[in-house]
Amino acid sequence: ARLRKTRKLRGEVCMGYGRVGKHRKHPGGRGKAGGQHHHRIYFDKYHPGYFGKVGMREFHLKKNLYFRPQINLDRVWSLVPADIKAQAKSAKETLTIDVTKFGYHKVLGKGVLPEVPVVVK
Repeated sequence: ARLRKTRKLRGEVCMGYGRVGKHRKHPGGRGKAGGQHHHRIYFDKYHPGYFGKVGMREFHLKKNLYFRPQINLDRVWSLVPADIKAQAKSAKETLTIDVTKFGYHKVLGKGVLPEVPVVVK
């Protein structure tokens, strides 16, 4: 790679672009032009389903309406401060952990909690 391509092609008349087709500006159109016409094979092969509609329209779409952060059961105990953990092991009444105060709305069942009476809500 001692020379750049332009240096190598200096003696050629058309610089490698051909006499017939020529090096013109945008012969196929700019960007994604012709996706349903002269570039159809490319779009069907590499981007199937690019054109057309699917599903129903929701007019006033609220993106995070169904966003419910979730936490596994084995991570719930880490939300409790250390001093309250120590009290819970010795106390008679049950400890209540409200996960909604920490920004979670769903508790998944992976893992186990320690052998302390706990209410998770």
